[in-house]
Amino acid sequence: MSSRAHHQMAFDDNGLAAALFGPHHGHLAQIEQGLGVSIHARGNEVAISGNDAAVDRAAKVLNVLYGRLEKGLDVDAQEIDGALRMSEGAGPKANGAEVTVQTRNKVISPRSATQAAYLKAIDESELVFGQGPAGTGKTYLAVAKAVERLVQGRVDRIILSRPAVEAGEQLGFLPGDMREKVDPYLRPLYDALYDMLPGPQVVKRLESGAIEVAPLAFMRGRTLANAFVILDEAQNTTPVQMKMFLTRLGENSSMVITGDLSQVDLPRGIRSGLRDAIDVLSQTKGVRFAEFTEKDVVRHRLVARIVQAYQGVEAERRTGARYEHYEDGGDG
Repeated sequence: MSSRAHHQMAFDDNGLAAALFGPHHGHLAQIEQGLGVSIHARGNEVAISGNDAAVDRAAKVLNVLYGRLEKGLDVDAQEIDGALRMSEGAGPKANGAEVTVQTRNKVISPRSATQAAYLKAIDESELVFGQGPAGTGKTYLAVAKAVERLVQGRVDRIILSRPAVEAGEQLGFLPGDMREKVDPYLRPLYDALYDMLPGPQVVKRLESGAIEVAPLAFMRGRTLANAFVILDEAQNTTPVQMKMFLTRLGENSSMVITGDLSQVDLPRGIRSGLRDAIDVLSQTKGVRFAEFTEKDVVRHRLVARIVQAYQGVEAERRTGARYEHYEDGGDG
C-alpha cells in the first residue's frame, strides 16, 4: 500500500505558471481528478499531496506541461489528458519530445504511450499497421508524419487512400463528376490535411499532384515511389485488395495502414484484408504493428467511455449469441 506524500514545486516564470494552472486553476483541478491528488497553488508555487505514486505522476505531468509552455506550445484539456496518459507508463519520453511531429500549422505531440510508440515505428519502419478504435489518432498522426516529410523534402508526394466500400467501389454508378463521387469517402483525410497545412498550400499541392487523395480502386497497377502512402479504413479491404495495395510500395517510400477491426463493413463471409495482412505479416522483418485501445482515445473524454461501453455490450451480445446457438443444438 502506498504511503502518503507531499511535494512542493515552484515555476520560474509567473506568466507561464498562470497558464499552467489554467483559468480558475481549472488545469490543476483536472489533474487532481485524474490522479486522485490534492494540489494547492499560491503564486508560482504548488503543493501536491496524495499517495506516493500519484504525487510523482502529478509532478511529472506539471513539469511536462510547463515544458510545453516554455516552447511556446499550448496547454489545454486535451493536452492535460495526454500528459496524464503518458505519465502512466514508461514509453518514449513522457513529454513526447523525441517523437513530436512538426507541420506548417502546428507541433503535434503524442497523447498516449501507444501513440508515441506508433510515431517511433513510423520513423523506423517502411511499413506500419495501426489498428484500434476510432478517436485514437491512427490516421491523424500518419497524415501528420506524411506532411512533415513532404515539407522537409524527404518525399515527393503524399498518397492518401480509402476503400469506398459504401459504394462497393462501383463509383461509376454514382451521380456527379469523379471528385464529387469520391470526396464523401475521403473527407476525413482532407480534414486532417487542412488541420496541418494552410488551406492555399493544400489546394496547390492537390492540384500539382504532390498530395493525392484517391479511393483504393485507383491504386491498381501503380508503383508508388518517393512517397508517403496511407491506407485508411483498411478493415474494409478484401485480402486481394490489401495484397494489391501492399505490393505498390516503391523505392524511398513508406506505407502506413490504419483500420478498426471492430468496424468491418464488408459483406458477411468476406474476410477483412486488414485482419488477413496482420496474420500473414506478423512475423515479417521490417513490418511494425501498433495496437490501440479505448485507453488511447484522444477525442472528447466522453468518446473513450462511449467506445468502452459499446465494446462491453458487443462482447456480451456475442457471448449471448453463442450461448443461444449451443442451446439450440448448434455445432459451434
